[in-house]
Amino acid sequence: MTSIHKSLAPGHPDAQPPQGLQRSIKPRHMVMIAVGGTIGTGIFFVSGNAISGIGPLGAVMAFGLMSVIVYFMMQGLGEMTTELPISGSFQEYSTRFIDPALGFTFGWNYWFCWAITVATEFVAGAMIVKYWLPDTPASLWAVLFYFLLLGLNLISARGFAESEYWFAGVKIVVIVLFLITGVAMIFGMIGSGSPGLANWTLHDPTSGNTAPLFGGLGGFMAIFLMVAYTFSGTELTGVAAAETEDPRRTVPKAIRSVFWRLLFFYIGTVVVLGFLVPFNDPHLLSSDVTEVATSPFTIVFQNAGFIVAASFMNAVVLTSVLSCGNSGLFCASRILYAMSVSGQAPKSLSKLNKRGVPVRAVFVTSLVAAVSFATSLVGDAKFYIAIVNLCATSGVVVWFGIAWCQLRFRKAWLAQGHTVEELKFRSKFYPWGPWIAMAVFVFIIFGSGYWIFTTEQTPFDFWFNLITNYVLTPVLVAMYLIYKKRHNTKMVKPEDADLTIPAHEANFAE
Repeated sequence: MTSIHKSLAPGHPDAQPPQGLQRSIKPRHMVMIAVGGTIGTGIFFVSGNAISGIGPLGAVMAFGLMSVIVYFMMQGLGEMTTELPISGSFQEYSTRFIDPALGFTFGWNYWFCWAITVATEFVAGAMIVKYWLPDTPASLWAVLFYFLLLGLNLISARGFAESEYWFAGVKIVVIVLFLITGVAMIFGMIGSGSPGLANWTLHDPTSGNTAPLFGGLGGFMAIFLMVAYTFSGTELTGVAAAETEDPRRTVPKAIRSVFWRLLFFYIGTVVVLGFLVPFNDPHLLSSDVTEVATSPFTIVFQNAGFIVAASFMNAVVLTSVLSCGNSGLFCASRILYAMSVSGQAPKSLSKLNKRGVPVRAVFVTSLVAAVSFATSLVGDAKFYIAIVNLCATSGVVVWFGIAWCQLRFRKAWLAQGHTVEELKFRSKFYPWGPWIAMAVFVFIIFGSGYWIFTTEQTPFDFWFNLITNYVLTPVLVAMYLIYKKRHNTKMVKPEDADLTIPAHEANFAE
């Protein structure tokens, strides 16, 4: 039977100095990162796209279903991470519990998509600043943001966590303020009077759509992938656990907070928007990160009499962009480091500085982001769309892997003589939770592009949309098969799965 490695307390005569990542992320950082750290620009803009595309009820259904499924997945990740708070998180779990070839595939998929996501945040941040300073070159601001985020990630894990703590705090305050303002407007306490159910029964003669629900299955499936994109980064809790001071206590607390974050920040936001913003508002149709005046949040604050709403939301969205870029650089570099340690990436990338930061992994990730940014300068809006499609699909693939890992982890745990009661955090929904989550994730991966085959478009647009929606799947399958054949890997038997914590990572209290 494989036993869990018992850590040695600091100061113990047999304890060794830490040789891996240092656990410098404090509990307050971890909880704040879980609650607000992964709230990106998506919630400020995609929520409006969802309402205009499938109606207020459709948007609530899409965000509600995604919240439930993501919560199922996070319960499983919490169970594994609390027991094994190790570097690599779900990438390492895939290697240990399913197949090393799958760990290789998931790891490189996750790293590359986060690296190029960081590039899109540089672009978005530069465009947002031009709202205030239209005559300054966007590339200048992008370079400044690049060095800012690089510096935050090179200081230490605590430097990342502290900056993310305050970034997350700003977003949480704004959303809470928005919800309070929105509810007051719904009940006619401020603004021009209560809208009642007008926006839930609205008919648009131009499009022929009638609230609260329209668009059919095709419309719902098209929006669903974008909704998934707004939840990207939820799994950051698992990645950060390897550098958290007291993961056995902090991770469960962070995972439990996810439920309330999903309920209030996502579903609550969409419900309020559904009451206050008509689905045919022309601003919603053009809502994107470079047009802050079109954000449904801006519309609501303006209608409430907040005359500087656009500038206020511009600052908030800039904070979200920097936060997302900060998290992306952290996640990608830590996954690259973990793969280097396990031999699935060049060994040189496992180099740590004296503060326990994988400096080479951070530099390589930032370099890829910089090259991707340079590529975007010669492109157009389609570059951004392609990145969003790829990264949304990539995130769903990772979530599928996490749910699968939990099923395999629980089998390994029991096969090696442990009991469910021994788990320090137990998923509330095992086994049907991960199975349902996996089914929905497969539906998203293969069904989100349904609209491509039912919408009139030019041949170029058809092939562009088809490739950016589906190219990732065959690429990942090829990576898996090539690695599997080259290294002759096998599916890991439950009784042989590694449930130990490496000695250099066991520097935390039991």
